[in-house]
Amino acid sequence: MKMRILSLLLPAALMHAAPAVTGSCESLSSISLKSATITAAQTIPAGGFTLSTGRGRGAAAADFPAFCRVAATLKPTSDSEIKMEIWLPSATGWNGKLEANGNGGWTGSINAAALAEGLRRGYAAAMSDLGHEGGSASFAMGHPEKLVDFGYRAAHEMTVAAKAIVASYYAREAKFSYWNGCSAGGRSALMEAQRFPADFDGIVAGSPGLDWTGRSILSIWIAQAAHKDEASYIPPAKYPLIHNAVLEACDARDGVKDGIVDDPTRCQFDPKVLECKGADNTSCLTSAQVETARAIYAPPRNPRTGQALTSGFEPSSELGWATMASPQPFGLGTDLFRFVVFQDPNWDYKTFNFASDVERTLKAENGELNAKDPNLKPFISRGGKMIQYHGWSDPQIAPETSVNYYKSVLDTLGGAGQVQSNYRLFMVPGMAHCGGGEGTSNFDMLSALEQWVEKGQAPDQIAASRVREGKVDRTRPLCPYPQVARYKGSGSIDDAANFACKMP
Repeated sequence: MKMRILSLLLPAALMHAAPAVTGSCESLSSISLKSATITAAQTIPAGGFTLSTGRGRGAAAADFPAFCRVAATLKPTSDSEIKMEIWLPSATGWNGKLEANGNGGWTGSINAAALAEGLRRGYAAAMSDLGHEGGSASFAMGHPEKLVDFGYRAAHEMTVAAKAIVASYYAREAKFSYWNGCSAGGRSALMEAQRFPADFDGIVAGSPGLDWTGRSILSIWIAQAAHKDEASYIPPAKYPLIHNAVLEACDARDGVKDGIVDDPTRCQFDPKVLECKGADNTSCLTSAQVETARAIYAPPRNPRTGQALTSGFEPSSELGWATMASPQPFGLGTDLFRFVVFQDPNWDYKTFNFASDVERTLKAENGELNAKDPNLKPFISRGGKMIQYHGWSDPQIAPETSVNYYKSVLDTLGGAGQVQSNYRLFMVPGMAHCGGGEGTSNFDMLSALEQWVEKGQAPDQIAASRVREGKVDRTRPLCPYPQVARYKGSGSIDDAANFACKMP
């Protein structure tokens, strides 16, 4: 298969990379890479990291160690132009590992903050712009190869080039290679595991947009419901009203009242309990607003067949509903239809037909954007480890898509016993998209993954905290799905020591 053949390009790239003198940054500009050109190789002295805010730039950082900044342009096809950077610590400061970083949304940019964090941890840190500039999908209209680059090829090509540059600079290959990404970067993470199982030893797939078309379809479903007529729109001032009603119904179901719903799929909540008895006011929902709220929770369906097209959002996501239920539809969702499906920048979301346009959407996607292949056997067979995480209160990417994907892998490979030694899912109660929210959304998945890959210590739980006003006010363990954190019955509910991971 084409996707498997591509994974064999690394040795060829390494053979094309003439070795440089170890630690000699500027000499990297002369190495030869397959389908790639080095455009910059610059030594940044200690404390000298002061770059502008354009692509691949960041703010000044006086505490930065010296490093070698390498930029390259990758052209796997005649219509490809993938920009990448890799920041290389000195030979003495290198931890011997590579960290590749993912992007967000349709974004075509290189995030200096992500590279900086990797560099601080001793990694050779790499990232690409996925083959385009800007934050919309306009690049894809009339450029099918660029859509393939965005879908999966750019991440792989960057990985191949990054490994070759590392081998040339340090005169040895990285001991371990990791992918770290959230949202679109989580989607790329799963693409790497599915299509190129030899690329990485460990993968962090955060809040992944694995059902890329489904997320876009959901955005139109919600926009059409919220703007069916003027009465259907729910003003943001009412979001806390709905959220508090959810907490009243479901917060204490897990045995502790802490402002968090531990597993919203077990929460039975109907927004009709908030329906106004008389005139509309701030303490109730009109009947039209009740129907909009129900639509946000419900999976979009084909009206002709009744088939669910993707998952809806969970009870506890209400504080983030402005993401998709605002006066304008969710731009990341409409972009798919404007520039990929219908190829009409003036396309109107109100014209989307759920009975007929879904098939056209999937045909346009053509397997290039959705990362739903459940066959992780090649990745697992070679010893790869993957941590996937998702916030239960995510208002941008439906959290149940992660749960459903995890279950599909178990079904495909023969159950948890065949999977849990290499792949675990952590659902985060109260967390919004990639972070934030009411839950304990601060954690270090990469360190947990390193312990798993390098020392064989599987993550039976992961420490997490909540920070408010700059201070930690709560700690909790995150548990591998389907386990949940259960209160032991005594002690502070804000102390992780008083919770244990158990089956629900």
